[in-house]
Amino acid sequence: MNQLLADSRTHAVTRGRRLEYFTIIWNCLESIVALGAGLIAGSIALVGFGFDSLIESASGGILLWRLHDGAKGEQREQTALKLVGISFLLLAAYVAFDATKSLLRREPPEASYVGIALALLSLLVMPLLARKKRQVAALLNSRALQADSRQTDLCAYLSAILIGGLLLNALFGWWWADPIAALVMVPIIAKEGLGALRGETCSDCSCS
Repeated sequence: MNQLLADSRTHAVTRGRRLEYFTIIWNCLESIVALGAGLIAGSIALVGFGFDSLIESASGGILLWRLHDGAKGEQREQTALKLVGISFLLLAAYVAFDATKSLLRREPPEASYVGIALALLSLLVMPLLARKKRQVAALLNSRALQADSRQTDLCAYLSAILIGGLLLNALFGWWWADPIAALVMVPIIAKEGLGALRGETCSDCSCS
């Protein structure tokens, strides 16, 4: 029985590592496209989305560190959870500052159809990735991995908000929709960050 449990855990750790490698590669590519398109278009929401992708890549790296075999893996759980929480709060601060500055200066972004396509693709991929992470987190009883899955969920939420802001600007010229969309992201991001720092994750609130 002990051997079966050990084998099951080893398999779950392997799955977790593969998911985090995919997370890092995907988000690095997503970040390059989002930051490039956002800077060209002057879109605060799109740039914020790009930085979110960078932070999610860092979160993936933290979880790879957490999933390293051996006794230290368990000892790293709390540290990894706090680092994920800090990454959320850093992102919230950046998005809030940049979006507020854009509103005060009335800086209109250009339409970004590349950004819209990227957000749509992310909206399809991220929920599936988050679900797989939650499955592994349940097997390993890892709150850090559970928090990381919430960050992946958050990426999907941000994609939906981003699409709304970019479409309103592209179709109707509502320049303020982009920074407003970015500001809508801030409390969502900050809540997840504080929850991770307090050790509260999706598993504590009966999330599916």
